[in-house]
Amino acid sequence: MITVIGNLKGGAGKSTVSFNLGVWLAMTGRSVVAYDLDPQMTLHDVMTIREEEGFEPLFPVYLPDSQLQQRLPSHNDEVLVDVGSANIDGMKVALSLADRVLIPVPPSQADIWSTQRFLRIVQEVRPQELPEMVAFINRADTHHAVRESDEAAAALSTIPEISVLDCRLGQRTGFRRSFSEGLAVYELEPRGKAAMETLALVNALYKGKQKQ
Repeated sequence: MITVIGNLKGGAGKSTVSFNLGVWLAMTGRSVVAYDLDPQMTLHDVMTIREEEGFEPLFPVYLPDSQLQQRLPSHNDEVLVDVGSANIDGMKVALSLADRVLIPVPPSQADIWSTQRFLRIVQEVRPQELPEMVAFINRADTHHAVRESDEAAAALSTIPEISVLDCRLGQRTGFRRSFSEGLAVYELEPRGKAAMETLALVNALYKGKQKQ
């Protein structure tokens, strides 16, 4: 399955999500490869740190090249593609081949607008049949009195082409700390809230199959 993790707006957390999904998939014994199509190469960089620190499991992260159209569908693995608006051409290639598009959406009106524009790009690339479109609130409010995350989820639910997951990833320091060390959040703090939220996300995406 080719899963594109994308949105147009920077800072949505695409690379962090891609990394945590990839490590989880590798831990379950699945063959996984990733593509980092964002010129910032954040996913590539964190995997380099992980390899240098000797952490396992590892999975390959490929950078874009002229053979992307041929290479992406050639894998028999779980394929994760981290896309950003700085590489629109690569994004469109990935979207044209995607089985699923996963959209992390921070809780702001600007991010809702960005998601709507991103959907229009997917519709332009795939006018006949959309891939599975899934969104979730990322960097969600962690205080119960703050309502922006609920409001953003309600706004997303009005977009008929997109399914909105109930699980959310909070705005937590654990994500930043783990990423800087080359570890998934459930490796760094297995009992932490960031770990629990991430495992809820991967279970929602991969049919409840447990990490081994």
